[in-house]
Amino acid sequence: MAQITTVVFDVGKVLFEWDLRHLFAKLIANKDELEYFVTVIVTPEWHFQHDAGRALDDMVAERVAEFPQHAELIAAYATRFNETIPGPVTGSLEIVQELAECGVPLFAITNFGAEFWNSFRPTQPIFDRFQDIIVSGVEKLVKPDPAIYALALQRFGLQPGEAIFVDDNHDNVVSARANGFAAHHFTDAASLHRELVALSLLL
Repeated sequence: MAQITTVVFDVGKVLFEWDLRHLFAKLIANKDELEYFVTVIVTPEWHFQHDAGRALDDMVAERVAEFPQHAELIAAYATRFNETIPGPVTGSLEIVQELAECGVPLFAITNFGAEFWNSFRPTQPIFDRFQDIIVSGVEKLVKPDPAIYALALQRFGLQPGEAIFVDDNHDNVVSARANGFAAHHFTDAASLHRELVALSLLL
């Protein structure tokens, strides 16, 4: 087995919290109406089309045509997306800093729409610690597709088994393990820290 020398992070729910409700709770006071909106109209499944590379303008226009009475709220999804990300996951950015200070190479693979990434990335200097980040919406490949892991190995210059991939999504973890990565199913920063210490990546 190759020695693990490198850490590859997911972004959403590993480094930064994310939920559509963080934005729309500001715009929809009634809890039942809020749940209807984020489970029927602007849903995670619909949002994931942008992660896969579909143009934001096309998605929004289509949804507004289908739900014209909610046009303003649907537009807010496009213009205020950063408000769906309220802040970092507790303890995770500290792990990134600690790894960087130890000289551990850092990369990321994220399911993230290209246009949203372009507006979010500049707000977070922590990403300066990463040598490269594969963004699904740019590549038009999404986890858990094996092709995105193959691309990561190639682009990051890694041999199979040299990196541990950290993701909160079980399917993504299983696919990573089958496609050249060790993997950690993220639940909290403390558990991740313990694993990284066990791998001698952290002290």
